[in-house]
Amino acid sequence: MKDEHGLQSYFIQRVEKYLNSKGRQIIGWDEILEGGLAPNATVMSWRGEKGGIEAAKQKHNVIMTPGSHVYLDHSQMKKEDSVVIGGFLPLQTVYGYEPVPKELSADEEKYVLGAQGNVWTEYMSNPAKIEYMIFPRMTALSEVLWSSKELRNWADFEKRLPLQFKRYEWLKVNYSKAYLDPANK
Repeated sequence: MKDEHGLQSYFIQRVEKYLNSKGRQIIGWDEILEGGLAPNATVMSWRGEKGGIEAAKQKHNVIMTPGSHVYLDHSQMKKEDSVVIGGFLPLQTVYGYEPVPKELSADEEKYVLGAQGNVWTEYMSNPAKIEYMIFPRMTALSEVLWSSKELRNWADFEKRLPLQFKRYEWLKVNYSKAYLDPANK
């Protein structure tokens, strides 16, 4: 092996063979592309979309998880008053995410299984904070992932938000109201 990427590839492929023999599949963050991808691996592209594009072009399943659009532990306000792991991620950015990159051909698009919202909780000490960080962005991401691209409409989503906020209140969900402040758009 020439370097640590070769060692990583060897290790990942060996683990994959074992898991495949037990009827299981391997899934890993996009670092598993470094040194050569295991034959049946699914890639979670978190460092942008590049890893997902590369994996789909190699005919591997992909779950898009780029920090720029689906890391719900990033701030919902430009001037966050608590510690968060990343930068500013407004609701409209989440809603505007398209998980199938335009760089992929029609044949390659089928390898994009969807996307995933991520929430790392090392800076969240209680469930109320987690709810605050994910809502309403999780609602926006759900619509993106469960609706066809042609049916998504930000203006319509915005019109429906007041009713969604009432639902959160009825359910006693602690949600962020940052979206209501024009400074956070």
